[in-house]
Amino acid sequence: MNLLDKIKMQKKEPDKTPEIPVYWIETSDSVSRHFQFEPDGQLSMKVVDDARPVYRRVVESFLNKFFPSGYPYSVNEGYLRYTQFRALQHFSSAALSVLSTQSLLFAAGLRPTPAQATAVSWILKDGMQHAGKLICSNLGARMDSEPKCWRILADVLYDLGTGLEVLSPLCPHLFLEVAGLGNFAKGMAVVAARATRLPIYSSFAKEGNLSDLFAKGEAISTLFNVLGLGVGIQLASTVCSSMQGKFVAGPLLSIVHVYCVIEEMRATPVNTLNPQRTAMVVADFVKVCFTFQHVLLFYFHLPNFFNCHPTQTGKISSPADLRYHEDLLFPGRLIEEAGNVKVGQALHRAVRPSKLRELKEIFPGEKFILSPGNKWTDLVLEQNASGEDALRAWLVAAYASSMKKSYHESTSVTLQDAYEKMNSVFDPFLSELQAKGWHTDRFLDGTGSRFSW
Repeated sequence: MNLLDKIKMQKKEPDKTPEIPVYWIETSDSVSRHFQFEPDGQLSMKVVDDARPVYRRVVESFLNKFFPSGYPYSVNEGYLRYTQFRALQHFSSAALSVLSTQSLLFAAGLRPTPAQATAVSWILKDGMQHAGKLICSNLGARMDSEPKCWRILADVLYDLGTGLEVLSPLCPHLFLEVAGLGNFAKGMAVVAARATRLPIYSSFAKEGNLSDLFAKGEAISTLFNVLGLGVGIQLASTVCSSMQGKFVAGPLLSIVHVYCVIEEMRATPVNTLNPQRTAMVVADFVKVCFTFQHVLLFYFHLPNFFNCHPTQTGKISSPADLRYHEDLLFPGRLIEEAGNVKVGQALHRAVRPSKLRELKEIFPGEKFILSPGNKWTDLVLEQNASGEDALRAWLVAAYASSMKKSYHESTSVTLQDAYEKMNSVFDPFLSELQAKGWHTDRFLDGTGSRFSW
């Protein structure tokens, strides 16, 4: 070997470094595990010491089991408040159900005859409850439109049915009638609660994690149902062993139950368009100051010397912005700032035949007809109209209502001007609306009447 080869070997030898073992750390359910390949190729694992305080580990373990993965970043605003009141709601409902069951046993007798048992089973469980479910199942479209209102109504009906069961010992001769009516109300409540559950959970889903949200929500419900049953058993064996005790505890639990449901619904940011939410969005957007400059520009086509643009508007609200302003008791109320629009009227009732051709010419190619009246404006949508079509119609109605207050023009002229103005602002309005999280592909008007040409 010559001298040059020896020098090359000496340079290469220091470059050899010992192999670094391959390892990684995996974290699952708040437990970290260290994995490493040994020199012989075997995989070893050991649990990494957790330096977190005990209370922190307990809290994070609870969050992992009862909240969606990635919480709070994987859900929309309001989910924590919704969950808090949902837990308290199920707790109070479970406690109340124990009292009603105890009363039913007292009213029916602890050892009924086989014939009585058959009648009770049919009327209470198989008969009246199923009848309530069938009746309520026909209202599914209304529940899609107003899931919050129907969710509240479901729990009011449930408490009404439970209350009738609690009162059944006072009239044992009418036991089947009273308890059957109570289960009829409960049957309607069960359908309404289940039908509105998915739209409400969908409002919180942020990262395509609807199934995770649903599963964790049901886990919380189950946990607090069990706790509520335990408290209910204690109440039934102590304070509520008499009817007087039930008369005190029953209404209190029912009030807590309904209050929690209302707070849950107020915290829910539903992002679909229905008549009320559409009107509220448009009312916030249409804040136009019809000043002298607007008159010059819009009617006389003179220069706008004061730089007051006629399409000056307000903000665009997100679902989270509107959630606490929704009317959960009277969702059908008219909103003056949005044009007092009433949707769902049949076309032949909303529009006079002599006016139909004129209105079609004012709104060429649109999938809606607007018919202004003295107290409100009727909106009739085509069969395949979307949320965007409803927004266009609502904007026209809102602008026309504002113009009508300021100027004394004919209805057709006012509608034409409002239609032009809507077209000038609609594209940026729609883009920002979608950026705020609104779903504009559908318009949920319940059982409103629609038409097709």
